[in-house]
Amino acid sequence: MTYFSDKSDLVSDIFARYPSTPQGKRSALMPLLREVQNAHGYVSDGHMHEIAHLIGSTATEVRSVMSFYSTYSTVPTGKYHLQVCSTLMCALAGSDELWDELVSVLDVQPGEVSAGGLFSVQKVECLGSCGTAPMMQVNDLGYYENVTRKRCHDLLAQMKAGVMPTPDNPVPVTVRADGRQVTAAGEAMGNSVQNLTTLEVHP
Repeated sequence: MTYFSDKSDLVSDIFARYPSTPQGKRSALMPLLREVQNAHGYVSDGHMHEIAHLIGSTATEVRSVMSFYSTYSTVPTGKYHLQVCSTLMCALAGSDELWDELVSVLDVQPGEVSAGGLFSVQKVECLGSCGTAPMMQVNDLGYYENVTRKRCHDLLAQMKAGVMPTPDNPVPVTVRADGRQVTAAGEAMGNSVQNLTTLEVHP
């Protein structure tokens, strides 16, 4: 059974957000990828082919879109997926040393999952927190900033104990199933895609 075979309502809801054209169907790629990523922690070759079939595209195109975003993974990830920003500002502030410490302590490399399935690691491009470098993101939950060697060990110790450390800055905006953005404080922003008003064109 494929991932979306018993989720016809979900697929219909996602497609309803876009125009009912071939191009509109292809626009549903990102939310379909997100559904699989959230459920499995990565998107397998089989899932890429399934999504490609749903949107009328190819698995190669799906993979090429995925490769542009560090959000998506093509290999299994751990319970705690540690993403270290490796762009210039973070590198100057010590992200290389942070990275070396993580892979040494956890004995894991990109594409691997640590013993017990707890940790995976990934270098990513700018996460937009240059003033608080070096920093890392755990899963998609938030930013841990000014991560010194000691703080790195403290964060890992909490996660090894089964405790998700409180982020310094939660990811500021998430999107609910109805299309509304919600801030980290829980405040709903904008309108639901289900309550849009059709524009009228007057000659």
